[in-house]
Amino acid sequence: MPDSFPLPKDRRRPSVRLAMLCSLMLLSTAGFVALGLWQVERLSWKRDLIALVDQRVHAEPAPAPTRRAVNAADDEYRRITATGTLQNGKETLVYASTELGPGFWVMTPLSLRDGRTVLINRGFVPIDKRDPQTRPSGQLSGQVTITGLMRMTEPKGSLLQSNDPASGRWYSRDVAAIAAEKHVADAAEYFIDADNTPNPGGLPVGGLTRIVFPNNHLVYAITWFGLALMVAGLLAFVIRSEVRTHWPWQSSG
Repeated sequence: MPDSFPLPKDRRRPSVRLAMLCSLMLLSTAGFVALGLWQVERLSWKRDLIALVDQRVHAEPAPAPTRRAVNAADDEYRRITATGTLQNGKETLVYASTELGPGFWVMTPLSLRDGRTVLINRGFVPIDKRDPQTRPSGQLSGQVTITGLMRMTEPKGSLLQSNDPASGRWYSRDVAAIAAEKHVADAAEYFIDADNTPNPGGLPVGGLTRIVFPNNHLVYAITWFGLALMVAGLLAFVIRSEVRTHWPWQSSG
């Protein structure tokens, strides 16, 4: 007497639908693993970036570049100095929300010795001090030296609102647009966030640059690897169930 009877044909072969499901789960597992590895790479990159910026922020200040091109990767947040004369009559107020509350950044052109101009974010003033006449002692005259962080231009506006130069409403520090509106000639393509050196009268308040780099890559990596593990476990369960259903003598040992 034979040990077992042959199974019907439809029970000897898994369905096409099941095969497609297993293939999809296998591809999903591979995809989740790839995304997890990508987040691990991003984590390493972000940590290097944070370390680099921290080094720049705490370095000794260097003279502001004038005639060479700058870019975010090589220059942003470098600590620099610039010496010249502030064009107080051409200051621009840019809406700001800071730890001191709502108000404005005071963007003032600084005429450099070589004839070029660089915009200086002199710092924050509250709404009731937007008029320069309410803070006359802070309107510095003569030659001054500004120390601060190099920042890249912020074109067009904020995420929610666009700059409106004609109405004097500025939501981002768009160097080219501000220079054009205020008729500032030969302006550098970057601006400088002034440090916390006190201004006469206490305004504007400098040194409020926020340097924040969201670093959630480890959480994302764990999430993707966790999803890969879950799908792989489900795939193993499906395959084991299929073996028990269609080849019961294989699963019984």
